Amino acid sequence: MIIKHPVSTEKSIKAIESENKLIFIVDPKADKHAIKRELEALFKAKVATINTIITPGAQKRAIVRFAPETPAIDIATKLGLM
Repeated sequence: MIIKHPVSTEKSIKAIESENKLIFIVDPKADKHAIKRELEALFKAKVATINTIITPGAQKRAIVRFAPETPAIDIATKLGLM
């Protein structure tokens, strides 16, 4: 499984509300295409863009912007973040 869990910090909650983005901890070996395929299959949502970052603690984060027709807040509610 590529997607490990969502990040629920104050900054990530603000991104959900204002930018239609969710942040996930992902497998460090996963590429953007694999992350996109898994998210679209898992949530039946359309992904617009994905940016990845590796933290100093060697965790890989995927910052996912969803398409306008897919509100990130709905997905966050399903995940129990909201």
